[in-house]
Amino acid sequence: MPPIAKAIEELQDIDAAALPEALLHPTRPYVLRGVAAHWPIARAGSASAQEAIAYLKGFVSDLPVTVSVAPPEAGGRIFYRQDMLGFDFRQEKAPLTVVLDTLLQQLADPAAPTIYVGSTTIETWLPGLRDQNDLGFGRLGSGEPQPLASIWIGNRTRIPTHQDVPDNIACVVAGRRRVTLFPPEQLQNLYIGPLDRTPAGQPVSLVDVAAPDHDRFPKFAEALRHAQTAELGPGDAVLIPSMWWHHMEALEAFNVLVNYWWRQSPRWMDTPMNALMLAIMSVRDLPPEQREIWREVFRHYVFDADAQTAAHIPRAARGMLAPIDEVRARELRARLLQALNR
Repeated sequence: MPPIAKAIEELQDIDAAALPEALLHPTRPYVLRGVAAHWPIARAGSASAQEAIAYLKGFVSDLPVTVSVAPPEAGGRIFYRQDMLGFDFRQEKAPLTVVLDTLLQQLADPAAPTIYVGSTTIETWLPGLRDQNDLGFGRLGSGEPQPLASIWIGNRTRIPTHQDVPDNIACVVAGRRRVTLFPPEQLQNLYIGPLDRTPAGQPVSLVDVAAPDHDRFPKFAEALRHAQTAELGPGDAVLIPSMWWHHMEALEAFNVLVNYWWRQSPRWMDTPMNALMLAIMSVRDLPPEQREIWREVFRHYVFDADAQTAAHIPRAARGMLAPIDEVRARELRARLLQALNR
């Protein structure tokens, strides 16, 4: 990573069993140095890749996992082919024990193909692992967020810059990772690729952070001026707030990351990405004058909406202008599906 990026602010001595409230509703990133160092998997990862693999094998279920495999010339980057009509990797199904054995056999091979198991639900594929390795939040009945806990396993992989709707605490438990973050407002400087054909579900930056082509992507220099970076070892974590762009680079021949995703909204709320897709379909290509009218409509009803927006309408008659709850969300979803399927 170019030295222009500044260091992500670090917090020390965070109690993994009782995360501070500010970290559960984050607006800025932090490195939580050593927050998971006491986990058995992190201790095994600190000792050696071999010990970490042996530890994980004690929890593996019989279900096959999805594995992304790329040739050595991909340089670990999970990305597009040059024509961007396909990807530089293929996906296979394999037992996790086979994946772990393959990574073990290739530890000393500098030309090993890229192997990447991404976003695999821990409780499904590694039952019991969280009993010994877990952050102390999201317990049922606690009133705190109920996160989805996932595991990421591979060798020297590079995951292109992308953003996620949920907040995220990502804990390195084996190997080392370099994380590079960009604030959400750097969207226009990151040269984001297609929204509907993506390597792993989220649109990604076309800029290779490790070797940026400034001639092709000149505005990326401005993004770098706002970048933050950190290198994480076993037991370290990074807190990535919702919609912060992040590039993840695994630096060793065996790397494992455990992460927690949670949203600051009810589970029944839809993802804003669906609203963006609908707006692109129905608003973006209107004549400029009409598009400006809809900009004002969205400002009034969405971005600047408050208690006064529908105050002139009797409460019982406000419909979708009333606060959205689970029942009203279900009604709106049904109405949208009916309209879209006409």
